[in-house]
Amino acid sequence: MIETVSEITAATLARYGDVIDVRSPAEFALDHVPGAINLPVLDNDQRREVGTLYAQQSKFQASRIGAALVARNIADHLDGPLADKPGSWAPLIYCWRGGNRSGAMATILSRVGWRVGMVEGGYRTYRRGVVRRLYQEAPPLRVVLVAGPTGSGKTVLLGHARALGAQVLDLEALAAHRGSLFGGLKAEAQPSQRLFETRLLQALDTLDPTRPVLVEAESSRIGQISLPPAIWSRMVEAPRIEIAAPAAVRARHIVETYGDITSDLAAIEEALTRLPRHIGREQRDAWRTLATAGAFLDLSEQLIHVHYDPAYRRSEATRTGAVAGRLALDRLDGTALAAAAVALVALANRAGG
Repeated sequence: MIETVSEITAATLARYGDVIDVRSPAEFALDHVPGAINLPVLDNDQRREVGTLYAQQSKFQASRIGAALVARNIADHLDGPLADKPGSWAPLIYCWRGGNRSGAMATILSRVGWRVGMVEGGYRTYRRGVVRRLYQEAPPLRVVLVAGPTGSGKTVLLGHARALGAQVLDLEALAAHRGSLFGGLKAEAQPSQRLFETRLLQALDTLDPTRPVLVEAESSRIGQISLPPAIWSRMVEAPRIEIAAPAAVRARHIVETYGDITSDLAAIEEALTRLPRHIGREQRDAWRTLATAGAFLDLSEQLIHVHYDPAYRRSEATRTGAVAGRLALDRLDGTALAAAAVALVALANRAGG
């Protein structure tokens, strides 16, 4: 039996054992329903092959060859990842727009005897829901910003705050970027904009709207990712807690935090090319010399004074929320940040109460 599902909601997902995305791996990587399993009925090369046949030869030829490929791939899935599924298993299936690919998989799985759901409109149905909630509705957030210049330990501080029970929305983790010139995470590429928005909505759904949510002060872009305007406007207007630490202490914290970058001169060179135009060639060349010599502490201090701190002051000038508290730290080691987190949570509860 095939059931038609018109909307992907938490209640809908609870009715099915697994969500099966039958699109190609490349489509799946760009974005997918949270928790979905990718069982493509056409892989990346096969999808291109069928599309080329459709455009250059005939619809019939494309359909005939495509059907054969789909049938073989579904058979492989039945003999492989689906081989141990019990008779009570109930999968929910979707493709790009709820057409041929999901229909083929749903038909065969239903003939096996499983109760199958097929998403009407496919992934596009899910995507419309994400866009509506992030761009057309106002997320119920009581944001309290954690502000402070680069290197002031905000990310570690928020980790300690979460361990104390505070609600934290970690935009940098969702975007796989540390939000600064050298912020890309070498171990993880940034997600697509769509996948970031899926992750963001997932995170928002875990939050209690009656409690404050600590969010690190970011710009409207984190690497290549843009924040939805509704989220950004909440951050601009939110009360903020300012973290301060001496430049020399922050410089050392930056070097320790970006240890993966200091071992990669090519990554440093690439980052230096992205500096604003007002920082001239002579200054960039001097910083390249420091990096080549391994003088990363000197490089970090100079970046703080010439680039990071001026950029932070410009950014803070755009915020309209009141300052709800200040924390001055003379150390940024784990013990100091853990202690500061206790004060941070207390300030946040007062600011967002």
